[in-house]
Amino acid sequence: MSATVEMQRIPPCSGRSVELEAGDQLVVMDPMGQQVSDLTAFSREDLDEYLSSGRSIDYASKLWLSTGDVLYSNRSRPMFTILEDTCGRHDFTLTPCSKRMFELLYGEAEGRPGCEGNLAAALASYGLGVDRIPVAFNIFMHVSVDAASGAIAVLPPLSRAGDFIRLRAEMPLVVAMTACSAGQSNNFSYKPIDFRVERAS
Repeated sequence: MSATVEMQRIPPCSGRSVELEAGDQLVVMDPMGQQVSDLTAFSREDLDEYLSSGRSIDYASKLWLSTGDVLYSNRSRPMFTILEDTCGRHDFTLTPCSKRMFELLYGEAEGRPGCEGNLAAALASYGLGVDRIPVAFNIFMHVSVDAASGAIAVLPPLSRAGDFIRLRAEMPLVVAMTACSAGQSNNFSYKPIDFRVERAS
């Protein structure tokens, strides 16, 4: 049995944080399709322990993680298990978009905060600033890798309206999520992200 919190909405180009207990399930949904959500997490017992892209990819022996895969911390402890995934394509290699990235890659004179800034804002009350934001689990993001050259390309997400991923927390966590601000990641259409927490009883 679990107590379900109603679906909440992250407005376009913004972020939110939530605390989870071990056993809680986090459902992240793309309500309109082709919208990425950057997700990061920290152990509530010690904020120096964080969700690690490198450990998670290493232990799964693959770049794209889905149902049944485990997301690990920098200390090689399980943080999340993916229980269900209706999209099947997410990315764990590219860093959150940032003010400087928008200046360098998009030519914006005054770059927006991006996911890096929005994650930091969502985590500010925990004393976690921009320099503490690691490579995020980019939910619904679609990155292709050329096998011969190693060149990468950010393509429109494969997620359709209503697609979701269900993650079970394996330890008490502080989690932050965004509705991604990078146009290349979202097919240049900025949309919200929905989420809900199903509390373990």
